[in-house]
Amino acid sequence: MVVAAGALATGVGATGGFPGGDTRFLPTGASTDLAAALVHTSAPSSNEVRTVHAVEPAFEAAKLMRSEGLLVRQHVDQAIRHASEGYAARQAELKRQADAAAAEQARVDAENARIAAEQARIAEQKAAEEAAKEAARRPTVAKPAEGTFTSGFGARWGTTHYGADIANAIGTPILSAMDGVVVEAGPASGFGLWVRVQHNDGTITVYGHVNETLVTAGQQVQAGQQIATMGNRGQSTGPHLHFEVWINGSQKIDPVGWLGERGISL
Repeated sequence: MVVAAGALATGVGATGGFPGGDTRFLPTGASTDLAAALVHTSAPSSNEVRTVHAVEPAFEAAKLMRSEGLLVRQHVDQAIRHASEGYAARQAELKRQADAAAAEQARVDAENARIAAEQARIAEQKAAEEAAKEAARRPTVAKPAEGTFTSGFGARWGTTHYGADIANAIGTPILSAMDGVVVEAGPASGFGLWVRVQHNDGTITVYGHVNETLVTAGQQVQAGQQIATMGNRGQSTGPHLHFEVWINGSQKIDPVGWLGERGISL
């Protein structure tokens, strides 16, 4: 290698690179640096470590896609989180509105109930007042029937006649003498059909020879209320009402005097 370097140096000098055409030859020693340089650049080194950056497209694309996927997932997660937060807020607002609506409805219902209760109280009070007025207007005692008084209490035809007879046409209304409860309405021996009413003081009034009964046992009746029609049933000499009064439910007294004490005249 030294010889070659020297030859190279000699060739250079022979080109006439010096002034005056002086041909000179470089000594071999003068080319030491060049030879060293040539040796350094041309001689391979077995101990040199070389770093090679190899680019694999598929691998790079996979990394890029993974990076993009992570970014997209972050955006999706963020969107889901925002949507979830928005949904929760919306649900909370809807619940607040529903609770407010329910509270308002409860208030309205309570107010309506209060108004209804007040109206019911007023109606009940008015009904009671009307009932009281009606009771004040209603008679406490009524004449049992309109007609002609034909026979009174006492002896008659060898027996005792325990009632008062009022004659009139068949179908003439028969009225309850006072408020009371019907204890019997139907067939009766000698009377054909009768109605018996027990009043608040225990007195029982009897209505015999009726043509038709219009009440039933256990029914509440008022003074002056129609309970039957006049007839000619049983042992009767013509259409009339046989009216009796039983004190304490059994003691028969003169009906004319009993009615007279209460302002009723036959």
